[in-house]
Amino acid sequence: MPQIKLTSKRQATFPQEACDALRVGPGDIIQMEPGIVDGQNVYILRPKAIARPWLGILRDKAKPVTDYSMAAIRASIAEGRKRTGE
Repeated sequence: MPQIKLTSKRQATFPQEACDALRVGPGDIIQMEPGIVDGQNVYILRPKAIARPWLGILRDKAKPVTDYSMAAIRASIAEGRKRTGE
C-alpha cells in the first residue's frame, strides 16, 4: 500500500501512482473534503482544476528535456538567440 510521509514542516510527497490516478502534477492544487465512511473520519482528495488555456499553445513548441547541465542550458540559450537574431 502506498504511503505518504510528512516532513517536520508538514509537507508531503505523494507516490507517483496516486498523482497519476488524480491526474495532478507539480503546482496543481488538491482539495481535501472531510467525510465519514463506515463510521470513520476520512478525507476525500479532489484535484482542483486550474485554468491554463495558454499552456496548450506551447505544448507543441516544447522539446523534452533530459539534460539539465549548465552546458546544455547555455547551448539552449545560444540556439534561441540564433533563431531570434539577438
